[in-house]
Amino acid sequence: MDFGTIDLGLAGIGVAVVYLAGVATAVDAIMNARTPQGATAWVFALATIPLVALPTYWIVGRFKFEDYLTALREFDSEIASGLEDAKKGPLKPFLIDNDGHSDGRETGEMRAFDEMATVPFTSGNDVRLLIDGEATFEALFQAIDAAEDYVLTQFYIVRDDAIGQRYKRHLIAAARRGVTVRFLYDTVGSIKLPRGYKKELEAAGVCVCPFTGPRNWLKKLRLNFRNHRKITVVDGRVGFVGGLNVGDEYLGHTEDFPHWRDTHLRVEGPLVQGLQLSFARDWFYGTREEIDGLVWEPEAAEADRTALVLASGPADKLETCGLLYSHAIESAEERVWIATPYFVPDGRVLGALQLAALRGVDVRVIMPRESDSVFFKWVPYATLPEVERAGVKVFLYEPGFMHQKVALVDGDFAAVGTANFDNRSFRLNFEATVVTKDVETCDNVAAMLERDFARATRIHSDDLESKSFAFRFAANATQLLAPVL
Repeated sequence: MDFGTIDLGLAGIGVAVVYLAGVATAVDAIMNARTPQGATAWVFALATIPLVALPTYWIVGRFKFEDYLTALREFDSEIASGLEDAKKGPLKPFLIDNDGHSDGRETGEMRAFDEMATVPFTSGNDVRLLIDGEATFEALFQAIDAAEDYVLTQFYIVRDDAIGQRYKRHLIAAARRGVTVRFLYDTVGSIKLPRGYKKELEAAGVCVCPFTGPRNWLKKLRLNFRNHRKITVVDGRVGFVGGLNVGDEYLGHTEDFPHWRDTHLRVEGPLVQGLQLSFARDWFYGTREEIDGLVWEPEAAEADRTALVLASGPADKLETCGLLYSHAIESAEERVWIATPYFVPDGRVLGALQLAALRGVDVRVIMPRESDSVFFKWVPYATLPEVERAGVKVFLYEPGFMHQKVALVDGDFAAVGTANFDNRSFRLNFEATVVTKDVETCDNVAAMLERDFARATRIHSDDLESKSFAFRFAANATQLLAPVL
């Protein structure tokens, strides 16, 4: 028996199987890719280098989260009628009647935003800026300590460090005094969270759930879909959302990041029910458990702000996060100020920014000079020449790392949440953004951003041209990686 011939035969069969799998996967790419360009790139890669392209596609190449969609259909069938009843009942006094607005432009804007959100614009909200880590964790822990019935809390990253230990102690203390505490974390972002940390929470009566759901081994390889939300809801009356995770760096307490600039929100009113609904869906996906005893009847806040929550993600019928910002930018008349740690917009949003600048709108983007990721070292320069030609001003925040996700359009639109200004947040991550249509809130956001701009340096295309060839090459190459950054 010629074993060499057998080995060659088996190798040939293996190669044939790999190429057939590449062809089958290419069909999937054609049917499911977001853009013709994306489909073309995947088909070419799968046909020519299937051994590399196949695992890459199944890890980062999918753009719809079928498992979550299935869970939502099951979950929403249970609550859809209840939500509609709420809009006719307890939520009705807070709903904004778009037809009652005299400004047709504002009516059109608000109607479009309403269509994207699960719960439309409501009045009776309070939206308070929490600037940086000390203010955020002080308010968060204070609310958890005051909880009487339940705490719903989720973060993308939770670390077992000093602030992580404090967070755990507050959750345990709440559980021990009879409060129902549910803790949800993302398995990619919190991959370093020790098992003992979770075991200690569970031993104290905290319900712990990873954002994975009942997936098989192949689906668990889909690392592209991450729950990037940072939401806490206490008793259905107070909510928190924004840029901060649970880690010492978010307080500027690490050698790598002695200064960390971030923004979170503390909210009251119907906005809390929007955050709560987002958490309840994520929890159902992870556990197939409906949460009983939640408060769905909102209480009006004295501040009476008009706002909504957009909980976006790869299960949306439309790419709602990108559409939100595109529409806001296209509607701008005076200014568009964007603060983001990662600025890798797609062509649609980039074009909206350029057109806004060309029609005389004050368009500014502020990013950190220092990044927490090697891939984003060159990001501020990646689109600099083309945005600057249109009149967009780009600034680099100097004191340290800036992680906030904030947008301000004119004097009556502000967005603060978890979504970065990049492809991942627009299409791949589960995000939560609070949108306000309130002059006083926008004034507060403007004052905050003006302080940030005062500590930033504007950069120009000449700054890029003065860099080395390697730096300029890396800056251009980052645009090629935009779909997965």
